[in-house]
Amino acid sequence: MTRARACLVSAADTPYYHVVGRCVRRAYLCGNDIVTGKSFEHRRRWILERLKLLSETFAIDLCAYALMSNHYHLVVRIDPERVKAWSAHEVIERWTQLFTGPVCAQQFLQGQPLSACEQAMLDTLILRWSERLGSLSWFMRCLNEVIARMANQEDGCTGRFWEGRFKSQALLDPGALFTAMSYVDLNPIRAGIAPNIQESDFTSIQQRLEEFASARVATGDTPRPNLLPFVGGENGARQDGLPFNVPDYLALVDSVGRMAHADKRGSINPNQSKLLEVLGIEPTEWFKTVTERQKRFELFVGAPNRLRDIARRRGWCWVRGLRAGQRLYRRANE
Repeated sequence: MTRARACLVSAADTPYYHVVGRCVRRAYLCGNDIVTGKSFEHRRRWILERLKLLSETFAIDLCAYALMSNHYHLVVRIDPERVKAWSAHEVIERWTQLFTGPVCAQQFLQGQPLSACEQAMLDTLILRWSERLGSLSWFMRCLNEVIARMANQEDGCTGRFWEGRFKSQALLDPGALFTAMSYVDLNPIRAGIAPNIQESDFTSIQQRLEEFASARVATGDTPRPNLLPFVGGENGARQDGLPFNVPDYLALVDSVGRMAHADKRGSINPNQSKLLEVLGIEPTEWFKTVTERQKRFELFVGAPNRLRDIARRRGWCWVRGLRAGQRLYRRANE
């Protein structure tokens, strides 16, 4: 049964979410269509440009992404509290980057006086826009609607482009966040279209590798969405970001990529598994989870106690993933 989005996305539960958008047609979102021979590679740029704009406009941060042939994965962090610090001018400025807005909004930005009626209407709109700029649903709407419109125009057709509303999974703790990011970054390797993370095009892991190595010229003029930085290790003084160490994350995901690829062998060595140990995660189960994640969890990902708490607060008798969570967080339960 389809559940209301408000029941699935709540900043009170967690700010982190894994979201997936998938095309409804056989025609590709990106890549090369092997049936018609037509290339849709240029659409990857559409999505990257849109993600860059939205991550700069909304109070939502991008943690990871992977653009596949007929779908995409994102890991995002919502921050509705950030919007409360924005002035009325900033809210209007951000919203009008996406939508034209009424004349009174343009007049306000230009410093022109407004009548009492116009000001009252604008105040109402500012409250509405503030809420939307912190909303994951509106973020996804502003992404999917634009891409669908551009693709339909290019294909010379009308109707649905996306399979339905986007799918989301709440990531309830750091272990779930780390697992979801790894799952997303390893998508091209699991699909057999990239041999390693260095060649996983149009993924956040490739972007982070290039930025970590200061090799920004490697991707030419490819748009780069703003990624939420890592604040572990050498960036420990920073408070706002992902609670992991960059080298540890890259090394661990690379080792799992080698294990996941059919013609490569590898294992999680003791030094790399220290990060998993800190998170209370069993390495063997973690590898299985990042390669079979969608079969193990559904709407929520996290330790068993967090899953039970979610079910209790919503009045549910059961939530999928409890058994998988018990295996994944075995070390935390010991």
